[in-house]
Amino acid sequence: MSASIDIDTGPKIMGDDGQFHATDEEVDLSDTPIEAWVALFFFWALGLTVFYQFFTRYVLNNSASWTEEIARYLLIASVFTGAAIGVAKNNHIQVDFFYRHLPHVVCRALSILTDILRCAFLGAATFLTWQMMERLGSYKMTIVDLPMNIVYGVCMFGFAAMFLRSLWVAKVHWTRGYSVLEKPATEMSDR
Repeated sequence: MSASIDIDTGPKIMGDDGQFHATDEEVDLSDTPIEAWVALFFFWALGLTVFYQFFTRYVLNNSASWTEEIARYLLIASVFTGAAIGVAKNNHIQVDFFYRHLPHVVCRALSILTDILRCAFLGAATFLTWQMMERLGSYKMTIVDLPMNIVYGVCMFGFAAMFLRSLWVAKVHWTRGYSVLEKPATEMSDR
């Protein structure tokens, strides 16, 4: 026996005048972190560069040689700054299989160890990128006459932002008493 569904019980979108009366929710960007704006800037710069490359190659039949290299570096910049957003939301790839089957005490210890190792890795990556920048010195890009340290500086900014966000995530996990690994349905909303 199937239940009958009354389609008139849902929200009314079309009025009696035959016009749609749907309204969008107000957009609030006030809690958007700075690294998201930086990643958006790099993404749009990448899009404009690739469009310029397409235009010069296929419309003008005279490809701009610098666009290939700059597009590659803008993609790197988008990834490294965007990865900080993933750390802040705590939604990077994780394996939570063992957390479903191990005792709570072991899961808690593993999640604390995960937070410590993540912070240590990202802090070390920031420091090692700084050291690499010092060793490169005045090394230039291949086609464009700019220092290669601009690219590595953006990578270091991304690592530093990920490191700071990982410290914040560890603090939230410590304050709550559990991490997303222990309770996967939890979100990082304690900004």
